[in-house]
Amino acid sequence: MLVGLRERIAAELTATMHGGDLKLERYAGPPGDPGLFGIAPGDPVWRVHGQATGMLTGGFAALMLQSLHPLAMAGVDQHSDFRADPVGRLNGTVRFITTTTFGSSAAAREVIDLVRRIHTRVHGTAPDGRPYRADDPDLLTWVHTAEVRSFLAGHQTYAPRPLRLTPAECDAYYRQAAPVAEALGARNVPRTSLEAERYLARLRPQLHATPAALDSVVFLRRFGRTRRERLVVGLLTNASVGLLPDWARTELGIHRPAPVRTGWDRPLATAVGRTLQWGLGPSRIQAAARGRLAGAR
Repeated sequence: MLVGLRERIAAELTATMHGGDLKLERYAGPPGDPGLFGIAPGDPVWRVHGQATGMLTGGFAALMLQSLHPLAMAGVDQHSDFRADPVGRLNGTVRFITTTTFGSSAAAREVIDLVRRIHTRVHGTAPDGRPYRADDPDLLTWVHTAEVRSFLAGHQTYAPRPLRLTPAECDAYYRQAAPVAEALGARNVPRTSLEAERYLARLRPQLHATPAALDSVVFLRRFGRTRRERLVVGLLTNASVGLLPDWARTELGIHRPAPVRTGWDRPLATAVGRTLQWGLGPSRIQAAARGRLAGAR
């Protein structure tokens, strides 16, 4: 019975996160290829992006935080199909992160080029009358910084304590993640935890919840194609609220007391994450990447 349950969890997660096909060829070869950014097992980026609970909660937190930039949210609201095909949107995001982290140089370059081409087609006018472009370097820096800050917060909250990063490793995470954003066209990308927090403080006057942002957060927190999926997403999004800065929760109108976040949301998300990790078993993507890297020896 446990074997059958584990197989069902693995199949459902693979379908939801990766579209049903891990495409291991992106990670397995050519032998010795270091990857586009030279990220290796044990590096902070590898550790953060390989920890399931932190990435799931951090991913939800990133979407909420990113929505507070009116121009970024206008682009998503006017051009994204996240409401009609949220799983497809998720597959694309997961594919980009896993490929740039664990994939070969060619595979990473391919997904970066694809995203850059998509960005050139995303432009328009926000409800406040300001023009926006998805390939705007400053907007790309915002999206990246909100994302990696959230991923790191998820890791530091949900990874087993011995596996959490030291302050120096947190800074190394920002440095190792920055070249991906720069390859997409971002500029002045924060490279330490302090720089990331100062960056958020500088942008704070520009950030607020538009009607589209509030609508997207409601959609996110209610997402799920089945009752079980809605339950899991609800627990994880509740936990992701605890990763947001206090001012971001206030802007989004989320009132979840600290005792609830720490005494209820966090333990439940930890339990859900452990169950999902048990179902998935050892990462086949990371195993393929390790095999490719070992080919250099």
